[in-house]
Amino acid sequence: MARGSEETAGLLSRVPVFEELGETELARVAEVAVPRHFSPHQVIFREGDDSDTCYVVGSGHARALREHPDGRQITLATFGPGDIFGELAMFDDERRSATLEAIDELATIAVPGSDMRRLLRSNPEIALKLVVALGRRLRAANERLARQSFQTVQSRVAAVLAQLVEQARREGAGEGDVLVTATQADLAQLAGSSRESASRFLAVLERAGVITQGRGRLTVHDAAALHGYVY
Repeated sequence: MARGSEETAGLLSRVPVFEELGETELARVAEVAVPRHFSPHQVIFREGDDSDTCYVVGSGHARALREHPDGRQITLATFGPGDIFGELAMFDDERRSATLEAIDELATIAVPGSDMRRLLRSNPEIALKLVVALGRRLRAANERLARQSFQTVQSRVAAVLAQLVEQARREGAGEGDVLVTATQADLAQLAGSSRESASRFLAVLERAGVITQGRGRLTVHDAAALHGYVY
C-alpha cells in the first residue's frame, strides 16, 4: 500500500463508523478516498445540496448549521480530528440535512458516495460492518437525546463544555488549563438552551473559578468540577 493510502487507512481506523473494518477492508476504502482542504469559514456543503460525499476530519474543525428563513443560524454539532460527517452519503444520495462549515483550517479525507456504494456492492462484508457501526452510533445518539431531555440547562451546558475539553485533550491539550474556542451562542445552541440561560450559568462557573471567559473563547481551569454539574 502506498504511504498516502497507509496514512488514510490509519485515519479511517480511528473513526468509530469504520472501527469494525479490518486492515484489508480499510485499505479498500482508502483507495477511493481523496484529500480535501478548506479555508476558515468556507462552506463545505449547504442544507439541501445533493449528498454525494462523506468527510473524515484529519485536522482542524467544522460545524453543522441549520439556517432559519429569517437568517438565524443554529449550531447543531462540531467536528474535530477523527470525526466523520455526511456519512449517510455512503448509502444514498438524499439531500443534505444541514450546512457544514469549516471553523478553521480544515484538512479532510473525502469519500465519494458513488465510489463507496460501488465498493459496498462488491464487498457485502464491509456493508454489514458499517451498518453495525452506524447502528451503534444511532443508539448512542438516542441515549444522549433521552438523557438531555431530563437535564437542566446547567447540566446540559456543563456536559457540552466537558465534551469540548475532552476533544481538546484528544488534540493535544494538557491536563491543566484548556482553551475552548466557542462563543456563548455556540455553547447555548449545542446545549439546546437560550443564550441568556447559558450566559447566566457560565457566569456562575466563572465566579466559582471553574472557567475564565474571553471574547469568543473561554479557558477551563477545572474540568473535573464540570462533572459535578452534570446529572
